[in-house]
Amino acid sequence: MLLALAAVAALPALVPARWASSDPATLDLVKMTPVNCLLIEQGEWSKAFNAEAARKGVATFAVLRPGSTAAVPLDLQFDGFVLQGEFDAAKRTALVERIVAAKLPAIEIGLRSRMRMDGSAPVIGTDQGVWPGIQVEQDGKHQAAPSGAAWIDTNTGFLRFVAASTQSTMWMANQPPKGLAFSAERYMQAISDAAMTGARWVISFDDSFTRKLLARDPKTVEGWRSIGRLLEYFEAHPEWRKAEPFARMAIVEDADSGALLSGGILDMIATKHTPVRPVPKRGLSATSLGASNMAVNVDPESLTAEQKEVLRAFTRAGGTLLTGPPGWRFPHLRDDQITLEKDDLKKLDDIWRELNALTGRKNLGARLFNVSSMLSNVVELPARNEIVTQLVNYSDYPVENVTVHVLGAYKSAVLMRPDGPPIALTGYEIEEGTGYDVDRIGTLATIVLKK
Repeated sequence: MLLALAAVAALPALVPARWASSDPATLDLVKMTPVNCLLIEQGEWSKAFNAEAARKGVATFAVLRPGSTAAVPLDLQFDGFVLQGEFDAAKRTALVERIVAAKLPAIEIGLRSRMRMDGSAPVIGTDQGVWPGIQVEQDGKHQAAPSGAAWIDTNTGFLRFVAASTQSTMWMANQPPKGLAFSAERYMQAISDAAMTGARWVISFDDSFTRKLLARDPKTVEGWRSIGRLLEYFEAHPEWRKAEPFARMAIVEDADSGALLSGGILDMIATKHTPVRPVPKRGLSATSLGASNMAVNVDPESLTAEQKEVLRAFTRAGGTLLTGPPGWRFPHLRDDQITLEKDDLKKLDDIWRELNALTGRKNLGARLFNVSSMLSNVVELPARNEIVTQLVNYSDYPVENVTVHVLGAYKSAVLMRPDGPPIALTGYEIEEGTGYDVDRIGTLATIVLKK
């Protein structure tokens, strides 16, 4: 067993994918990519497959679900187990105890609200997520966000909060909507949606893509290779996963003020391409606000007296503070809820209008232009004197003539892509920093600035 001999610290290095075959010959497909961990449902459990996977350096994890009566299959030589779904507390405890006694890892994937973000687990995860992409209404038109741009379904707001709340590696394990078929490009968007915030998407294909891939359909295999190149790109830069937000705006929120929801204030800010620093309420301090000169307090009535004093000190020092509507509190979230209710979305629209008026044309870290079909994340690596801007395109076509304005002056700038060599960019001076122009972006591009 690969992981039985390895430290638990190795778990964050796993590159996971769901695999719907017990045929050892399909492992040649896996080895075309950096995928090194397969999540396998009960119908495909196979000792022979696991043995061959081990020989090829691929870990296998059995997926255990609440409705199954199967015992923990230790005899099949899995490298670990994934507990997916909401188990009865006693059954969950019994399963985990047996797995731990066998000196094997158990990774839990369940409700967002039940994730342990206290750092006690090297890997945490959820299968609750929206499917990333531009939202299209029934008449074929794109739905608009409060900012006026096309609304992009994304998990990045929630994932940014998770990244600010824990050092655990996050697995975003949502699966494609049933009954639909997607291209390799849509799967690359899902990977990038998670990866630009430091998380990993557990690769999971629709039935049609899976069938064609296992049958080695040439077009599908080429798409799989493209997915592999994207994964390889992110794996070559592990430092990006632990980078800090490069932002002059902070948002103070927590699970009880909408931080675990998609489509909330963090995602609204993302559509405007304003860098933001999520600050979990429990960690609110002058230090956690970083270099912010603006802060948003989504749910002011939920703060303690000490936390309110931190924000008063912030304003006394010259910071601008925007608070949620008086008397408004987030309702208790249902376990199955991952997006805002319409009434709460309307109230957040009020916050958005005020925020939009306050920010105006200000540069709070970076400003981007001609990016209506894109989302971005701007982070910094102080030890390397680098600013990194991730640009993810959610449309089905390349975007041209993108402009990025970043605070500060830089010695060099490089455009990096998973599908081409690095390109040096020439910057030009603007009022608040430095501007850069990018001719064309496919699914993903990264601008790395060196101070």
